[in-house]
Amino acid sequence: MWPFFHTYKKGDLLPQKILVVRFSSIGDIVLTTLALRCLRQQLPQAQIHFLCKAAMAAVLEASPYIDHHHHFKGDLSATIQALKAENFDLVVDWHKNFRSFRLAMALRVPVLSYQKLSWEKFLLTRFGINRMPQRHIALRCLDALAPLGIQDDGQGLDYFIPAGKGLDENDLPLSHRFGYVALVIGASYATKKLPTDKLIALCGKIDYPLVLVGGKEDAAAGEAIAAAHPIRVYNACGKFSLHASAGIVQKAKLVISHDTGLQYMACAFGKTVLAVWGGTSPLLAVEPFYGTAHPIAHTNFLVPGLSCQPCSNYGTKKCPKGHFNCMQLQDLTAMAQLAMKSLGLA
Repeated sequence: MWPFFHTYKKGDLLPQKILVVRFSSIGDIVLTTLALRCLRQQLPQAQIHFLCKAAMAAVLEASPYIDHHHHFKGDLSATIQALKAENFDLVVDWHKNFRSFRLAMALRVPVLSYQKLSWEKFLLTRFGINRMPQRHIALRCLDALAPLGIQDDGQGLDYFIPAGKGLDENDLPLSHRFGYVALVIGASYATKKLPTDKLIALCGKIDYPLVLVGGKEDAAAGEAIAAAHPIRVYNACGKFSLHASAGIVQKAKLVISHDTGLQYMACAFGKTVLAVWGGTSPLLAVEPFYGTAHPIAHTNFLVPGLSCQPCSNYGTKKCPKGHFNCMQLQDLTAMAQLAMKSLGLA
């Protein structure tokens, strides 16, 4: 039996059965895929299990790097009891909160976890003091596996769409089947999203077909934007599954996106991304990521000189300052000009 909550160290016996933990969210799970692939390919003898919330089950369902999926909804206790019977050799904790700590203690096996940098993020978002290391979260997930000898393959993120669950060629209107810009208008919190009037103005500046991507909660905003530009803009918000939405991003000529999971899927598909930042910021080490072996293919759009940005790790329901300058003052003209240039039309 392994010692109680023992941190795995280089030189320990290589594990044969590994439980990887990342409960949520969509984007954060996608950001683990670099490390997950390297683990699978460089430790091929090990059996890899992945635990996430049931609501996140679709994200990695087609991943070839996972031998078995575990999901939980609500109370974690029943899941812990089931996982005890698996007799894991190692827990890889890429969530690092009270629940994942509780899980690791209950399983009584060695643990590897990443640097969450909670204190550094607190200093940055609360006081504007930047002590964040220049190390992307995808690479910090990989760093957690260093005692196993796992190294970066340079290939960036992955996203796998299950057969039959992607975007059908007939799902989009005929006017958009020969090329479009995917504009991801959704995000988990209001301060990560351009206001609807700004999105309408942005679409008016891009002379190219656009497909709006988001969840059901974004459908009304999408309808308002599409109504303002009924020929060029198609509202796909709330009409497609996660995988079909990923398919929209995959087939786009260019992706413009808020800080949300589809942004990282776009990176996994090798798409050029224009990333729009509001309450969060690339300073949190979460900007678009393509892998160290690939040239940078994204541009960050931030309002310069805002001392209040980032104001949160994840975004908030409303601007703490009341002005929302991080989105209200975005340079939509520059964004549209770069989009047209990236499309070869300017």
